[in-house]
Amino acid sequence: MGAGPRVPYPKHVWSPAGGWYAQPSNWKANTAFFGVVIFGITAMVWKLSAEREFRHKMPEQGRFYPSRYWTKQIVEHEKAEKEKASKSGSS
Repeated sequence: MGAGPRVPYPKHVWSPAGGWYAQPSNWKANTAFFGVVIFGITAMVWKLSAEREFRHKMPEQGRFYPSRYWTKQIVEHEKAEKEKASKSGSS
């Protein structure tokens, strides 16, 4: 029950993926580098999406909406609602 021994292969074959049984010595550094690159691209797209998101109807007060914490329009709307409530409460 197993794959068996490795088969002989030609040593002169080159491939961008590394060829047969490739295990580059710097695979950990490459993986970490591209992990950081993917995280950075995801963060930039997330920020751009949050800045451009537009809602015609604001979320109801007290209802769970994850994007209420980072969407610029909702954050400004809730800040204005708080100020309006504090002004009407103090008058």
